[in-house]
Amino acid sequence: MSEVRIAAESRTTFGKGAARKIRRADKVPAVLYGHGIDPKHLTLPGHEVLLALRTPNVLIRLEGDGVDELALPKGVQRDPIKGFVEHVDLLLVKRGEKVTVEIPVTTVGDVHTDGLLDQQLVSVSVEAEATHIPTGVEVDVEGLEVGTVITAAQLPLPEGTTLVADPETVILQVSAKPVEAPEEGAEAEGAVAAAAEGETAEATASE
Repeated sequence: MSEVRIAAESRTTFGKGAARKIRRADKVPAVLYGHGIDPKHLTLPGHEVLLALRTPNVLIRLEGDGVDELALPKGVQRDPIKGFVEHVDLLLVKRGEKVTVEIPVTTVGDVHTDGLLDQQLVSVSVEAEATHIPTGVEVDVEGLEVGTVITAAQLPLPEGTTLVADPETVILQVSAKPVEAPEEGAEAEGAVAAAAEGETAEATASE
């Protein structure tokens, strides 16, 4: 996984008022913690942070103002309406250490024509080296038959990545397509036809 370099400034003012002032300058308040250090309060450029967070588990190289550290985003607060980043919690990591993260699960291909793909989980918890976190895991579902179940233990995880989630957790399964009910119009026409046939039969019998 490549690193995204982001300039960091130390932050000495706190509270809602200070945070609003930072955001008005198109910047983001952040906190760096981990490895027993005292939390470091930082200010980061808003646009660069927004772009970086588009990549799951992005590895960020914080540089500047006495800071030169690797970090992973562990908590992101966004504006519920506009979607911009309001605050970021960053976990300090070191090369070679293992970290637990959630990685996305995606599928490729189409299941058998008789089935419907039911993906119950879109991410899975794994452990990986901090600088080699996989971007995700891809499952080939091409031609899978109805009744097929893929559990977490069956995911094709990249080398060096180990499963943390319960191995028996169902990730996806193939269900049978529901039987289509006759259209209301067709049902009504059938009922009318049946009634007409009944009347014809009664008339014939009476003759």
